[in-house]
Amino acid sequence: MADGIYILANDVVFDHLVALLNSLEVNGAKNIPVCIIPYDDNLKKVRSHISLLHNVTLFDNTHSIDFWENFATQAWTSHRKAQQVWQAKGWGQVHGLGMHRKFCCFDGPFDQFVYFDCDTLLMGSLDYIYQKLDEFDWVANDFQYKSDLNYVFDLSSPKLAEFFNLGQLQSQIFCAGWFASKKGILNRNNSNQMLDKLTSGEAEILSLRGTDQPLFNYLVARSGISFYNFAYHQPARVTGNHWSSKFEVIDYILYDKGRRLTYLHYMSISAAKFTRLCAGEDVEIPYREVFLHYRYLKSPQTRPKLAPPNLLVRLQRNLKTWGIQKVNNVQFKLRNFWDR
Repeated sequence: MADGIYILANDVVFDHLVALLNSLEVNGAKNIPVCIIPYDDNLKKVRSHISLLHNVTLFDNTHSIDFWENFATQAWTSHRKAQQVWQAKGWGQVHGLGMHRKFCCFDGPFDQFVYFDCDTLLMGSLDYIYQKLDEFDWVANDFQYKSDLNYVFDLSSPKLAEFFNLGQLQSQIFCAGWFASKKGILNRNNSNQMLDKLTSGEAEILSLRGTDQPLFNYLVARSGISFYNFAYHQPARVTGNHWSSKFEVIDYILYDKGRRLTYLHYMSISAAKFTRLCAGEDVEIPYREVFLHYRYLKSPQTRPKLAPPNLLVRLQRNLKTWGIQKVNNVQFKLRNFWDR
């Protein structure tokens, strides 16, 4: 049985991709093959980089890409509220259509796989994830279930309670930026059955506070796919993974109360910030040294020397540290200082 890793990427997130691939190699996944699913056709740097790597390939099944883009398009165009909101914002029929290409994982070469959003770094072994796939068809490891269910499903829709037990549903939601599953778990047959349900009115229960994530969660829950979330079932033994948490850094590995993380996810931080950082700008990013370590692991001579921030940026950072949020508070403190 072939295990593998999928990553969604293009040149916009090239710095992320290099850092992630390097972290995979040195933190426990060196011998696991990687397949990159193209977010779009902006792939010049990606193609050049992976041509030098022996275990990384580019997903090139255009029939699969077309199928899943069409699937996502039909699902979301049947969501009347989504179409009204997105049209008012000047967006396309499907917000973030490229994100839905990650569904191509189910048509790829790997029998079992772990999917990574590109803005992720591997910190530890994935062996326990693959082992759990012997028991379940879908495995997650995140604390999404502790957040607002409205991020995934539209709680204002009266249809939601018709199809799901809301209490049970809360415990089963997951982040679609990192998960594990198997080839063919979502396929032409069951996806078309789900599409019939979506286009018959069920699409309205999908939240608009995400792109692919509501659709992934809907398909897993509505299909009854066997599901396991380490963070839910073993919370005392599982680490966090979101950059907003406070982790200990030892030799560029992150630890949560002494437990080594499996991965660090930079979700919701703009890729443009990382691009600016790698261009030499002093951009404030959590665990910045960790990211730069993996980004330039194989080319330390190209690591940029960051230009010192200007006075305004330093002041803003100090104000953030001090917890001063309002301009009038700042002015009051400065006036008091100078009036002494």
